[in-house]
Amino acid sequence: MMLSKVQLTATIKLDSGLHIGGSDTFAAIGAVDLSVVKDPLTNLPVLPGTSLKGKMRSLLAKAYNEHIAKTPNDDDERIVRLFGATNGGGEDGDLPIQARLIFRDSILSNTTELMESGVESYTEAKFENTIDRVTAVAHPRQIERVIRGSEFEFELIYDVVNPNEVAEDIQTIKDGLKLLELDYLGGSGSRGYGKVHFEDPKAVTVFGDFDASGINEVLGE
Repeated sequence: MMLSKVQLTATIKLDSGLHIGGSDTFAAIGAVDLSVVKDPLTNLPVLPGTSLKGKMRSLLAKAYNEHIAKTPNDDDERIVRLFGATNGGGEDGDLPIQARLIFRDSILSNTTELMESGVESYTEAKFENTIDRVTAVAHPRQIERVIRGSEFEFELIYDVVNPNEVAEDIQTIKDGLKLLELDYLGGSGSRGYGKVHFEDPKAVTVFGDFDASGINEVLGE
């Protein structure tokens, strides 16, 4: 069977403000201390593929690993197949395992809807204080968050390497998405940031002749 590539798409909807940090080498007095990642061409917020991949893998590792993995190479086989490893393949176990998943950056997609709802900006400044337990001195700061109700285009490319493992691979992906919904994306999740959910997941074969109908059945369950 020739290599097939399946595109998995969904909409990521923010149920609370979300912060994934950008570069803050300099902040003027009164400006936001911690900004969010933005597209340099449009200045719109972006959810980096690296953040989505890292968070999903770490959650799956907690759920699937039967022991503490000292490195990602020691993750459960189902995780390593999808996310890759720097070694573990080949007869000597020292060849890298190529990931079956490619995570794309997710772009803000409902700017018109947000503007029509009356918002003035796609981000907000959240004021927070940390209190020194010894001196009781407050250290205020402003954290930029992508606003609740924002929607992002989510895309994964899945390489069909072994047809006999597709069902298990898709279930692993589905578990990862569910775990993300039950956890948080970005920083400060224990303080209410980063609650997301995935809407309308679907799959389509974009290269090769693999029948993706079974994948859509699993995603829709």
